[in-house]
Amino acid sequence: MRGSKKNLALTLTRRERLALVERAAAGLPLVQQAELLSLSRASLYYHAVGPSSEEVALKHRIDELYTACPFYGSRRITVALRREGRELSRQRVQHYMREMGIMGLAPGPNLSRRDLAQRTYPYLLRGVTAAHPNHVWGVDITYVRLLAGWLYLVAILDWYSRYVVSWELSDSLEIGFVLAAVERALAQARPEIFNSDQGSHFTSPQYIERLEAAQIRVSMDGRGRALDNIFTERLWRTVKYEEVYLHEYASPRAARSGLTRYLEFYNHARPHQSLAYRTPGEVYRGASSPIDRLNNSAERSEPHLQAALSLS
Repeated sequence: MRGSKKNLALTLTRRERLALVERAAAGLPLVQQAELLSLSRASLYYHAVGPSSEEVALKHRIDELYTACPFYGSRRITVALRREGRELSRQRVQHYMREMGIMGLAPGPNLSRRDLAQRTYPYLLRGVTAAHPNHVWGVDITYVRLLAGWLYLVAILDWYSRYVVSWELSDSLEIGFVLAAVERALAQARPEIFNSDQGSHFTSPQYIERLEAAQIRVSMDGRGRALDNIFTERLWRTVKYEEVYLHEYASPRAARSGLTRYLEFYNHARPHQSLAYRTPGEVYRGASSPIDRLNNSAERSEPHLQAALSLS
């Protein structure tokens, strides 16, 4: 039994173990369930208090400022908020930004400099341009606001085509949703290079070992260089300005529905100027756009038209 208990603690996250608790179970008291799942008894009786409306509003505003200026750190965001008449400390802004997942270039509180050096990889894309689909993928996490809270969105983007290969939502920053998105992406294809920032999700052994097992070269942005991952930053701006900020999601379910609809549109119906007005899906799959097919048809018919005119 002791081995089973240890295995549960190692293989399941705390959130997953909490989900296994059966409060109405007649044959197994909560005390025993807590012991078997390596949970404290107090945690089974504690009901978390939701964030205050002030905290929600402030985090939403920080998200707007960071989306508009992803090169802003906590100091500049604090200055911008104070100019709007908000009296708050830089420490509070830093705390909120960490909770929102937008200070991912900093190591977590329990990660030493030596551990970080062992888990980080060089930035492989300086002077490199993605040359074909599945040459370079980028992964990143962003904050998605709800009416009374927030979620976290992770996306894996093909840099050549701007195609969103996979994505996932979570109400916490635990690593499970990142690994789920990686698995779904790798079930479709395998990139040569996988780029990320140096956030704790992307320096974790679970993430690194999965990519190395697939023989993928791991690339990480330099610390303090958020724009190394410029294509994903542009994706976040597009998603937020064209979808998230135009809708007030009342629930996680509404957010998932809206983002599913929008990302399907983004991949398969939204023309990109940088892709010669083709969609990411067309470029990723190697298909021609309707405009290309129309132009090619016109070019093929042009000699026949000229010959017909010459005979008239």
